[in-house]
Amino acid sequence: MNLEYFKKWVKDELKIDLTAYKETQLHRRLLSLMSRIGVKTVDEYIKLLKTDKDQRQKFLDFVTINVTEFFRNPDIFDEFNNILIKEARSKQKLKIWSAACSIGAEPYSIAMILNSNNAGKGHKIIATDIDATILDKARAGVFNENEIKNIDSNLLSKYFSKEDSKYVISPSIKSMITFKKHDLILGSYEKDFDVIVCRNVVIYFKQEIKDKIYQKFSQSLKSGGLLFVGATESIYNYRDFGFEKASTFIYKKL
Repeated sequence: MNLEYFKKWVKDELKIDLTAYKETQLHRRLLSLMSRIGVKTVDEYIKLLKTDKDQRQKFLDFVTINVTEFFRNPDIFDEFNNILIKEARSKQKLKIWSAACSIGAEPYSIAMILNSNNAGKGHKIIATDIDATILDKARAGVFNENEIKNIDSNLLSKYFSKEDSKYVISPSIKSMITFKKHDLILGSYEKDFDVIVCRNVVIYFKQEIKDKIYQKFSQSLKSGGLLFVGATESIYNYRDFGFEKASTFIYKKL
């Protein structure tokens, strides 16, 4: 398999930098994906991606790892919940970034936390992802039974309406979030965030790419700002980026 040729085509045509991904893992997963759809060569797969919109979307889903849940890892999220509420009550308005937000479960979780705890108003939540189709689903705020499984029954009844077998998030929560397309590897980063949430994404990247992302996150945070990462993403060299530990998976910018 000519992986280098394929990576160049993806970057040129789809504007996604596959060189950031761990190569062995990328190669294995890509072969598995091609095998499932009966494609044997890179040229054949590129031809399919050029002509078949559904297959192109499946490839984007594969690359952007669209796996997420509301309040993912509830014990860890509870820790974040407590720290976030304290931050929100001590500051007039928070500027929060949910990076690589996928279908929106993470930013909507944050919005529900702030709203249900009367933790002030006017907070700004920006949610970003590289995949425009996934962002459309996030903006719609419509979820299936499996996607809402971690939501407490009180929050579910307060913030969702059930329409047939789907759960639709309330306009009051939806209005708290601005969804935008953004590439963590190639894009520029906004500044002056109080909180950045980026979970279960950078684990797929090479160490040097992770370090660049963490450095940019640090530069994007205000002094005292918080970075919340995934349950398998401890930052062992966090001091290199000007962080101290606020909790097991939460880092504070000095």
